[in-house]
Amino acid sequence: MLIKTKAIVLRTVKYGDNRLIVDLFTKEQGRLSFAVSVAQSAKGKMKKQFFQPLSLLEVTGDVKPSVQLHRLKEVRLAWPYAHLPFDASKLAITFFIAEFLAASLKGEQRNEALYDYLEGSLIWLDTAREHYANFHLVLMMHVAKFLGFHPNLSGYTPQAVFDLRAGCFTEVMPLHHDVVATEGAAIINTLMRMDFVNMHLFKMSRQQRNELADFLILYYKLHLPAFPELKTKEVLNTLF
Repeated sequence: MLIKTKAIVLRTVKYGDNRLIVDLFTKEQGRLSFAVSVAQSAKGKMKKQFFQPLSLLEVTGDVKPSVQLHRLKEVRLAWPYAHLPFDASKLAITFFIAEFLAASLKGEQRNEALYDYLEGSLIWLDTAREHYANFHLVLMMHVAKFLGFHPNLSGYTPQAVFDLRAGCFTEVMPLHHDVVATEGAAIINTLMRMDFVNMHLFKMSRQQRNELADFLILYYKLHLPAFPELKTKEVLNTLF
């Protein structure tokens, strides 16, 4: 079946001298993997630079239910990034988000609302000139909503802890150890009120930001099978 769809590059793995295996999150079909022969000349259609992490594409592909690796027929940039590839801070966020999404969207089926959210978020990051240090935290929290395990917003008090397994605030200490203490719970409560427009109004230290990222990664580990360690987080720790 030939499909035309928008797509976000999640991961690219080199396979031989001039071939790539590219994981895409597509608007029409969810996550799909493609075998791509990249161009060896400037005139080739499948240019390697199309498949950088989180590139926004429009693709035509031959998708067959019986195979794991599909074939791309055509590809073009849907949104050529103006700033992301050339800003070290934004590039670090890009690599982290790409790794996070590759881990989070394993087997994800068609989810147009999630696709639209991610596309809009990446365009926002590309065009933002300042106040984007909390971008990855806000995105991680919102993606959980689309995947079906967004934390319960009610029940917060200054005495509450956050139960990572149940995804809620509580003043009764759970019997397990996957709990964020009151100080961290207050930061989580703050994050739940953030979006890309207002997040610069909420001041957080680098330590608080890194601790919150750790809480969110653990939250995903508890709610998604085989969620891995995210290697790119260490780079963010030094920048934000």
